Amino acid sequence: MAKVIPFKAVRPTRAVVGLVAARPYQSYTIYERESRMDYNPYSFLHIVNPGYKYDKVITGDERYKLVKNRYLEFKEDGVFIQDDKPSYYVYKIINRHGQEFNGIIAATSAEDYENDVIKKHEDTIAKREQTFKNYLQTVGFNAEPVLLTYPDNEVISGIIKEAQKGHAEFEFTMTYKDTHYLWRLDDDDAIARIQNEFEDMKTVYIADGHHRSSSSNLLYQDEKASNPNHNGSESYNFFMSYLIPESDLVIHEFNRLIKDLNGLTKEEFLIRLDAIYRIENRGTMPYHPSKPHHFSMYLDGEFYSLYLRKANYKFKTALDQLDAQLLYQTILKPILGIEDLRNDNRIEYVNGRHEMITIKSSVDSGEFEVGFGMCPATVNQIKQIADEGLKMPPKSTYILPKLRSGITIYEF
Repeated sequence: MAKVIPFKAVRPTRAVVGLVAARPYQSYTIYERESRMDYNPYSFLHIVNPGYKYDKVITGDERYKLVKNRYLEFKEDGVFIQDDKPSYYVYKIINRHGQEFNGIIAATSAEDYENDVIKKHEDTIAKREQTFKNYLQTVGFNAEPVLLTYPDNEVISGIIKEAQKGHAEFEFTMTYKDTHYLWRLDDDDAIARIQNEFEDMKTVYIADGHHRSSSSNLLYQDEKASNPNHNGSESYNFFMSYLIPESDLVIHEFNRLIKDLNGLTKEEFLIRLDAIYRIENRGTMPYHPSKPHHFSMYLDGEFYSLYLRKANYKFKTALDQLDAQLLYQTILKPILGIEDLRNDNRIEYVNGRHEMITIKSSVDSGEFEVGFGMCPATVNQIKQIADEGLKMPPKSTYILPKLRSGITIYEF
C-alpha cells in the first residue's frame, strides 16, 4: 500500500514562476550560472548558491543556513506563497522533442521507502546521503521532487485529464524549450479517489532521485528518534515526489568512454574481445546497436559491432540481462581493468540523447581511446531488478522527464 498524500505547496506567483524555475545547480556551466544570477533576481539559483551575493564560495553548515535565509527572503518578498489547503498538483511537461509527461506532484512516505513499498534500482553513496540529509535538516524543504513511476491506472489518468480541462495555474516555457503546466487539485472527492488508487498499489518505483529519497529517509529516522511524541503524521515523514505512469517514462542509455586500453595494443584488445563477442568492422559511419546484448564500439577511427557469444555468458538474474552490467562484467572489468565504476577516472559517461558522433569526436580528440554504445534499459528491466533487490551499475539509465527546482516546494 503506497501512501501518497496531498500537501500545502509553497509556490512562486504566476507572474514569476518561469523566472524562478531552475535546473539542478550542477547541470549548469559556471558561465550559465553566473549569467542567470547576474540578470535574473528571481532564479532559484540565488537560493541554492547564497554565496554568490558575496562573491564567495560558501560550503557546509554555513551555506545551508544561508540557503534557508534566502528562501525566507523569497517568501517575505512575496515571490513564494503557500496554498491554504492540502492539494495534489497535476503537472505536465512537453519537451522540445514533443514528448509529453503527465503526473501528480504529491508527498510520499519515508516509511514506504524504508519498507520497500517504494522500490530502488540504484546504489547510493553513503557520504552523499549524509551530506544531503544535513542540508535538508537545516533548510527544511524539498524543492525538487523525486521522480516515481507507477503502473498505468485508468482512474488516476481520468482524474488528471479532467483536471487538465481547466485553466492551468502555471503555463511557462523554459530556455530549453520545455513547456510546463500545473493545475492545483483540491477537490476532496478527487483527492480521496487518488489516495485510494495508490493505496491499492503494492509498490511504486524510483525512476530518478535515489539520493534525494534516501536522504529524506535518513532525515525521517533522525527526526523520529528525537521526537518523543512522534505519531507518523509529522511533515518529516514525507518527501515530495512527481509520480507518473510507466508509459510516460522515457529511458535513454548512458554510453561509456574509456581513456586507455589497460596496456593492451589495439590488436591484443580485439583478440581478447573475440573470445566473448563476434566482432564486425562497420567502417567510419556511426553505428548504434539495435538489440539488447549488442554493443557498438569506436576505436582508432572505426566503428565496430559486438555481438555477445551467449554460450560464454550465463544469465542468472535480471541484473545479468542489463547491458550496462553485461559490458562491465565482460569488458570493462576483466579486460580494461575498471573495477570501480563510480570512482575510476579512466571512465566517463555520455547520455544516449547524444548521437554516436559524440563518442567518435571524444575518441578522435585523443582524450579517450575507445567508446561503447548500447541500447537503453526498459521499464520492465528496472522493475525486475528492483523486485529482486538488486542494484544497477551507476549511470545505467538517463530518464526523462528531468524536473525543475522551485516550482512546488514541500516544507517540513
